[in-house]
Amino acid sequence: ALRVYTTRLLGRDPKLVLHGGGNTSVKTAVPDLLGEATDVICIKGSGADMADIEPAGLPAVRLDRLRKLRARNELSDEDMVRVQRENLIDPAAPNPSVETLLHAFLPHKFVDHTHSTAVLSLVDQPDGEAICAEVYDGCASVVPYIMPGFALARAAADVFEQAPGVEGLILHKHGIFTFGDSARDAYERMIALVTRAEERLARNRKAVFVTAQLPQALAPRAAVAPLLRGAASLKDEKTEGAWRRLILDFRATPAVLGFVNGAELTRYSQAGVVTPDHTIRTKNWPLLVPAPADGKLDDFKRAAREAVAAFIDHYRDYFARNNARLGGIKKPLDPLPRVALIPGLGLFGLGRSKKEARVAADLAECAIETITDAEAIGRFESISEADMFDMEYWSLEQAKLGAAKELPLAGQIAAITGAAGTIGFATAKAFAAAGAEVALLDIDETGAAANAKTIGGAALAVRCDVTDAASVNAAFDRIAETFGGVDIVVSNAGAAWQGRIGEVDEATLRQSFELNFYGHQRVAQAAVKIMLAQGTGGCLLFNVSKQAVNPGPNFGPYGLPKAATLFLVRQYAVDYGADGIRANAVNADRIRSGLLTDEFLTERSKARGVSEQDYMSGNLLHREVNADDVGQAFLAQALALKTTAGVTTVDGGNIAAALR
Repeated sequence: ALRVYTTRLLGRDPKLVLHGGGNTSVKTAVPDLLGEATDVICIKGSGADMADIEPAGLPAVRLDRLRKLRARNELSDEDMVRVQRENLIDPAAPNPSVETLLHAFLPHKFVDHTHSTAVLSLVDQPDGEAICAEVYDGCASVVPYIMPGFALARAAADVFEQAPGVEGLILHKHGIFTFGDSARDAYERMIALVTRAEERLARNRKAVFVTAQLPQALAPRAAVAPLLRGAASLKDEKTEGAWRRLILDFRATPAVLGFVNGAELTRYSQAGVVTPDHTIRTKNWPLLVPAPADGKLDDFKRAAREAVAAFIDHYRDYFARNNARLGGIKKPLDPLPRVALIPGLGLFGLGRSKKEARVAADLAECAIETITDAEAIGRFESISEADMFDMEYWSLEQAKLGAAKELPLAGQIAAITGAAGTIGFATAKAFAAAGAEVALLDIDETGAAANAKTIGGAALAVRCDVTDAASVNAAFDRIAETFGGVDIVVSNAGAAWQGRIGEVDEATLRQSFELNFYGHQRVAQAAVKIMLAQGTGGCLLFNVSKQAVNPGPNFGPYGLPKAATLFLVRQYAVDYGADGIRANAVNADRIRSGLLTDEFLTERSKARGVSEQDYMSGNLLHREVNADDVGQAFLAQALALKTTAGVTTVDGGNIAAALR
């Protein structure tokens, strides 16, 4: 229990550990599967998050077998993993940390390892080892930089044995280990040694960053983000019409702005990672884009695309150089940036999901703190390019990210209007399940928020009145600020007015058109503006209803604007097909929802002269259609990359409503 407790304490301090980094262990005895007491080391599983770890996240490995490896002169990474898995007490347990042997070779019962930003600021210097020797004055030994694995474990054990009275080990360019006979001892030593580093960083600091000249006025983030996101996208080489897109996460703290506004940003931001563990999530250097001057977005768009192209070329050259060094055995990873720095604005984390983007942004903020403090007492210096490549393309490091197959809408952003209602909610769930980041728009913000909470993840609820252009534009600005843009819009908001068309008053008809036609136009117009800025195509989907094709009695005030919306769909398909923007519609009928309430159902079945049950299943299949069916139809349209100006009927079969 204490091991889990102190692991969480360390994991919840972002100045010590972030997103799967660091590890802890305890040496103890547990029964094996035969019930025999066995000496083991319980160590954090590879990639597990210390902040919320459970006992199962500390798999037990036979200790004596691991310690026998100390006598070897070398051990391949593959053999190391096999030995560790062979000696798991529970064969189904996760892989032990890549630093398991380092923990095992130390004699202490409890061992803690973090990537303290303060310690990194000391070791990430040309003379980092000398600085640490002065700061720790014999209470901690310094281990030269070696890539994690068997060689580092042996070297760390050798260094410890030269001074077995130390309370910790400082791993050059990497992090810190502390240890003790109790969880409290190991934890308190960690805090004490990190505090020493912080105290050193507070002494004799120099002014760090001289501010560069910036435009007098900057373009708003909502306008900048889609341009950056579009620039940082790649056409899918295998699927025509598909793009590899990224989600954005923005940060603009005073520390971030001080860093990105520095006149020497090109020097210190491109020097490399602050700890090798970051490279798989941030790449080795960030993308730099010039400050976006207000009123000059075309200039920024051009600069962003040039910057990304240069980044990709640089990354591919880096890969070719280092892969040749290893005999050409590696396959290149995605060359897109994972962190973008924009003077005057801040930083963006980029990832295939909002979660990945947040991780990249968190690690970038950590790097900024580390580099800022390093520059305040000296000059930041990372590991070599070769070392960074070896970490980035190390199979054991890549394994931390997992090998799960990507969902079909990964990297895409979907906005759904009327999302507090039954059909909108079902559609948002379908898109989220397919991997999209979803924004739920509705005039009923409370209902949208409740549905977003149910979906979970990064689902965003936004108040949006589609009858108000300012509200629509503000909603799409919020989506762009939160996720970086938009790729799919499901224009679903609507309401039904009834009356005989020759007798209905003009105000009622205008009210229906305002929501059921102009509402769709406002939403599509706002979405297309962002899609064009991104330059990666997009998908407009509309709920046109059966009334657009097969009008029902006394339903003209609803059917007329829906028919106009069907024409609107086709006009968008015609006008924006060359831009890769598809426009399609779903023609649904008789869906229990906020529109088709019990009271409304009674009225419509009476108008048709049938019972309510027969009305709901009055189709060729004699099956009631529900909101999930409509959501799946919208999803299918979003995935149909070569279909536009199409209408999908979701009504169980109604020949009268079939398109001819």
